[in-house]
Amino acid sequence: MSIEPVHKRFPKVPIERRAYAFLIDFIGVWLVSSLVGGNLALQVLVFLLLWLALRVVLVSSNLGQSPGRWAFDIKVLDAKYSKIPGLLALAKREGILGLGAILAIIGLRAALANPISLLLLIAPILADCGVALSDPDSQQAFHDRIAQTIVIQTRRGFSLDLRIKKIVAQLRHRVQK
Repeated sequence: MSIEPVHKRFPKVPIERRAYAFLIDFIGVWLVSSLVGGNLALQVLVFLLLWLALRVVLVSSNLGQSPGRWAFDIKVLDAKYSKIPGLLALAKREGILGLGAILAIIGLRAALANPISLLLLIAPILADCGVALSDPDSQQAFHDRIAQTIVIQTRRGFSLDLRIKKIVAQLRHRVQK
């Protein structure tokens, strides 16, 4: 057995890829929960249930990947055992992220009336993920540290960012001709 920590044996995921994967999941769940109606409490409840279903239940049965993580070739692992985290660890991790996402939704709803409330309500999720920026070695966000998980690159996925870069390069090449 290796003495080297798990996070040093696996390739790191760039922060922007993690953010894009989160945004895909966030926007998908937000759109579905917004179809419920105008009652904010009901929307928050539906958002939280869908968030936990997508990011806990689906991830535990889909080799550590949600749809956003699959789109960017990312996977969540238990930092100690190098395997897919259990439901409790995923629930801790995604509970923290989900609460931050709910605050962000409330801030986005109030953004036009009061832009300062948007900044205040998005601050918890920015601070949570900002911890990963301050730690260049393991790049664990606050929710990763609490749940003892790591996010790694994998070959199983869609490679959306790489496909978009390729299409943009082809378009630039065609425009230059």
